[in-house]
Amino acid sequence: MSNLIAKSSTITPVEISSEYLNIMGYIDESEVNGPGCRAVVWVQGCKRGCAGCFNPDSWSFDMNQLISVEELANKILNNPRNTGVTFSGGEPFLQASALTELAKILKSNGLNVMSFSGFTLQELESKNAPVAAQELLSQLDILIDGPFIETLAIHSPNSLVSSSNQQVRVFNPELKNQLNWASDRLEIHVLKDGSRIFTGYWGQLGLGE
Repeated sequence: MSNLIAKSSTITPVEISSEYLNIMGYIDESEVNGPGCRAVVWVQGCKRGCAGCFNPDSWSFDMNQLISVEELANKILNNPRNTGVTFSGGEPFLQASALTELAKILKSNGLNVMSFSGFTLQELESKNAPVAAQELLSQLDILIDGPFIETLAIHSPNSLVSSSNQQVRVFNPELKNQLNWASDRLEIHVLKDGSRIFTGYWGQLGLGE
């Protein structure tokens, strides 16, 4: 994975090949970002700027970590404990073409695919939806849609969403009995270099010493 450090903040999407993703972070074996044990991919770039966002460093469209779809798929599949993958952000649907290709590879290997989005399902199905939004939707087993609204925040260890306007859309009936994660729990991942990633609603995606 190559790290590209941008010199200035970019507030509009940067065009990159659909064979690559610009991501902010990645972890294996998460249990607070969807059903079961799964990989999580945080994409880089979001236009919303929601108040209270747990991950404001993901807003910029600067090149952060550029990785090929093939390399990322292999990374996810090389960990046998990953039974699925969750796309978060940033806004996944602003990189829908590449995520669609990634989802196809993972689903062909038996993994389930889930995504968060600040767009509503209605917006994603409309003619004004981001490029390839419908293609990515067709690959999803679960979608959590709607922006985070701070005044509607839910702080409960039993909640699947972070604010009450958000909805859990289960497209794969096999997963209806596996909606048992909790967005309000903190999970800490220690990386090989000793840095840490905190995830879950209270865990801002970032590196700690």
